[in-house]
Amino acid sequence: MQTGSRGMGGTVEICLLGAVFALADDAVVDLGPARQRCVLAALAVDANQVVSVDRLIQRVWGERPPLRARQTLVTYVSKLRQALLPGTATIVRRSGGYVLTVTPSAVDLQRFHDLRARALAEVDQQAAVCLREALGLWRGDALTGLDGEWAEAERARLHRERLDAESDLADVVLRLGHGEDLVADLAARAAEHPLDERVAAQHLLALHRAGRTADALAGYRGIRERLVAELGTEPGPPLQDLHRQILAADPALSGGPAGTVVRPVAVPRQLPAPPVPFVGRREELDRLDVALRDAPDTAMTISVIAGAGGMGKTWLALNWAHRHAGRFPDGQLFVDLRGFSPDREPMDPSVAVRGFLDALGVEPGRMPADPHAQAGLFRSLLAGTRILLLLDNAADADQIIPLLPGSPGCTVIVTSRNQLPALLIGHGAHHERLDVLSDDQARAVLADRLGADRIAAEAAATDELIELCGGFPLALSVISAHARTRPGLALGALAAELRDWDLGVLDDGDPGASLPAVLSWSYRALTPRQATVFSLLGIAPGSDIGPAAAASLAGLSPEQTRTVIRDLERASLISQDSRGRVRMHDLVRRYAADTAARLPADVRDSALRRVVHFYLHTAHAGDRVLDPHRPPIRLDPPGSATTPQPLPDTGAAFSWFDAEHANLLAAQRTAAGHGWHVAVWQLAWALTTFQNRRGHGRDQLTATQAGLTAGQHLGTPTVRTLTHRLVGMAYATDGRFDEAIGHLNQALDLAEGHEDHLNQARNHRALAWTWRRMGDNQKALDHATRALQVHRFLDNPVEEALSRCLTAWYTALAGDHERAAEHCDVGLAQCRRCGIREGEAAILDTMGYLGLQTGRHEQAIRAYEAAIALYRDIGDVCHLADALDQVGHPHALLGHNGRAREVWREALELYREQGRDADAERVQRLIDALEGTSDRHPVMGRSLATAEGS
Repeated sequence: MQTGSRGMGGTVEICLLGAVFALADDAVVDLGPARQRCVLAALAVDANQVVSVDRLIQRVWGERPPLRARQTLVTYVSKLRQALLPGTATIVRRSGGYVLTVTPSAVDLQRFHDLRARALAEVDQQAAVCLREALGLWRGDALTGLDGEWAEAERARLHRERLDAESDLADVVLRLGHGEDLVADLAARAAEHPLDERVAAQHLLALHRAGRTADALAGYRGIRERLVAELGTEPGPPLQDLHRQILAADPALSGGPAGTVVRPVAVPRQLPAPPVPFVGRREELDRLDVALRDAPDTAMTISVIAGAGGMGKTWLALNWAHRHAGRFPDGQLFVDLRGFSPDREPMDPSVAVRGFLDALGVEPGRMPADPHAQAGLFRSLLAGTRILLLLDNAADADQIIPLLPGSPGCTVIVTSRNQLPALLIGHGAHHERLDVLSDDQARAVLADRLGADRIAAEAAATDELIELCGGFPLALSVISAHARTRPGLALGALAAELRDWDLGVLDDGDPGASLPAVLSWSYRALTPRQATVFSLLGIAPGSDIGPAAAASLAGLSPEQTRTVIRDLERASLISQDSRGRVRMHDLVRRYAADTAARLPADVRDSALRRVVHFYLHTAHAGDRVLDPHRPPIRLDPPGSATTPQPLPDTGAAFSWFDAEHANLLAAQRTAAGHGWHVAVWQLAWALTTFQNRRGHGRDQLTATQAGLTAGQHLGTPTVRTLTHRLVGMAYATDGRFDEAIGHLNQALDLAEGHEDHLNQARNHRALAWTWRRMGDNQKALDHATRALQVHRFLDNPVEEALSRCLTAWYTALAGDHERAAEHCDVGLAQCRRCGIREGEAAILDTMGYLGLQTGRHEQAIRAYEAAIALYRDIGDVCHLADALDQVGHPHALLGHNGRAREVWREALELYREQGRDADAERVQRLIDALEGTSDRHPVMGRSLATAEGS
């Protein structure tokens, strides 16, 4: 290598990607025979981490080491210490093994991994620079000059990582608009890896960009034939979609900054921060590595990490996931399934799927309403990708199975307190059982965190602390945190405190039984403010809490809250992610909730009331940002210690709602449990717009049902009217129309009985929308017309414009085209005057329909295209699909068959993504009816009707 890390006395570099040697003062160091160099390589691949003696021996000599292997290993290590430059790299003896201590950048393999990880987080231009630098570190095959089973296996693994990095770079360069300049390299790679669909897709796209579309199509036929012949399978959805785009000459394939990327979804990076430091569990990590390495190419890898609560399952899984993140260039997904949460039910798998779809970049309007369709879309998006799924804290296999992808390139890591035999038997999962740490491992943890000298100086006290912790990783973390923050206190004194407080391990055999004792000790060491905040965090609604909400919960300023949170984190009682969100281990949270029971009732209630009001007022402000035309509700002012979070724009509002949705539902449950009925129904109202746009139908039904119950307690007519309407609309969205009509009629009766004209009109509009969904256009028109009449009487321009949009559409559906056109003219002007873009798009859509029905096809096309442009601009892809579907008809009737195929193909794609199978099948028949036709050959209306199945 040409460069290295400058140490105290010179330059040292450990080079694995082509050789095994070191540079010192720019000269090659003689590292001795191959097995001695193999010792360096075996340590360098895990630089700065302990490698056990047994593991080193296995790596150097394989399964049949010589009789004096341990003595020979000591000799090799001694000679390597002499060869390496002092002050820059050294080999240190640690409990159970050795560690190569070196600056991470001095190991070329570490730099390769770091550069790949950086590329994932950079924009394409910088990502390309990182990947080229990473690949530039290679000077041939890895570990050149070494033999043996371990060296061969490691060489093969690193070769695969190199190929993955080359594919990553090709994806980035293609996204930047290149094509012709990549053809030769990609042709060679495709020939070398003829069944790799990712490489094939890159090659086909490069050929198409180079003007060689015929060669690209021939290439697709070739790989399809090979896949069918050799594997008995068709190409995956990504490759098939690319083929269709090439056939259609999709302009999005032209590339450039605005072009469509090879992967049509976002690249999620959801892994929480890695645990630092991480000590021990070396053998478990190695077994996870083996499970990944030995998995067949035709199957995905599933590993289950099982063990008692607080045994370090998530700690282990995250460490492994971050170490291997570079092997999953299409992203990493993470979800806490709350299988053993002290205050919440386990997460429904459909909720987890929905969160994954959001992370994969699926727009709300493209989200299918049916959970089964969402699961199907999730599996389709993962087909052909290499994504890591970390499914944390699972209750049982039923939670996991719906989340399993079908792609063999994906890897799934599951953590659970149960062994999940259904995954082991039915899905071939690898099982990793975590038990308590051995005394040697526990001692290594304490030595790493407190320093070897401090541990060695008080060996007896260390032994007693280890015994008190019982090998429990979380207990060790808490004790070491106390010892670090009190460096002047002898370990013997810490052990004496434990003895004096009589906090010994219980006798029931539970490995976690010592944790309450250790936490009790930790809790007693907190200041009064720290102890109060810790207790309140234990009863806060939701599984985590953001910084702003935590400040309101604590009743402190943001600065004071940050200080307390930092102190609690130093005590290992909580953890924070990169956004400052606070989490507690389930067992710690249960203990914190127990301590909260000792607080005065008014302290607990005041804290919960503050945080509920924080969520309510911030959600209300967010709703106003998302839908400024929605008539607001009036909230009581928040208390002086409650500070809502500012949400300046729609991006900030959606980000906050996405992060806090589960906590908002939990806050509503907390309010209901305390009888705070006003907050309950107001939270249901404040969540409506977000839940509608994100498609959280089931959660919306739950929230509005709670709001209705709260409204009944209050007895206020306006609140009862509103909550009946909210729950009725939620039932309609869920397809439960009988319940929907019943609640909406009750809302209407209440409004009429109290002469509440405004809510009468809104209820008529809700009934109109629901009857239309039920297929009764006449009833829909009757209610829409009555809503319009009332809003005109009230002289409310915005509400009148919204009602006129519905009236125009339902009038058109009823066949009164002239009257519908009049409504459209007036409604279009009203919507534009009031700035209601959704209404403007709806009116234009109706005008397109009228043009189509009256034979004015050019006029229909102009109206539909204007509506389509607006739908695209506001992100309403649900109505976009319908408009694309409709505009194809006048195009086909005018003989614009190419354009008709184009819009219908896009509509078909959208319908499939939204799970609208009947619409997709109908549009597919329309496309099939155009097969063999060319432009200027109109398709008669009867042919279209036949194709639609009418």
